[in-house]
Amino acid sequence: MAKSAGMPKKKCCQDKPRCKRCPIRALAEGTLPPGYTVKKRRLVKLSKADAVLAKSNRKAA
Repeated sequence: MAKSAGMPKKKCCQDKPRCKRCPIRALAEGTLPPGYTVKKRRLVKLSKADAVLAKSNRKAA
């Protein structure tokens, strides 16, 4: 029986090729846990996704 990768990391480390627990890889493969998405290379809950984007945009300005 194969062991699952578990929860993805909270932030992508930008390694090439992508590591096994990369949130971007999990998004592409469709293995993200329910209620999660990836925004700005970070794993976020769907309910807080807009707040994460707003916070990162304030830092960039």
